[in-house]
Amino acid sequence: MNSKQLSDLVVDALEEVKAKDIVKLDVRMLTTVTDYMIVASGTSNRHVKALADAVAEKSRNAGHRPLGIEGEDGSEWVLLDLQDTLVHVMLPRVREFYKLEKLWSLTPSGDMAATDG
Repeated sequence: MNSKQLSDLVVDALEEVKAKDIVKLDVRMLTTVTDYMIVASGTSNRHVKALADAVAEKSRNAGHRPLGIEGEDGSEWVLLDLQDTLVHVMLPRVREFYKLEKLWSLTPSGDMAATDG
């Protein structure tokens, strides 16, 4: 499975469990750490955890085990490291505070990076 297919699988998993405001950023030109960064919101701590669990399960079933999952205890912000795709599932207030999409959408020249949606 290539990184584009993995990122599409993640978006599908998030959509199935009704994630809000899913954004997929192609960050290949910005970092060598990952190819795609996906940010989504859940409506409550339980929903955030359910979203993260759905992504982890679907990726495992596709043969791509997460390297790490952080933040499940509080479930305000859960990070799943799928190597080629990093997934951030957050409560809306946390997402608004950190503004990850804005941070990772800027290229070194200051232009907006292309999103691959």
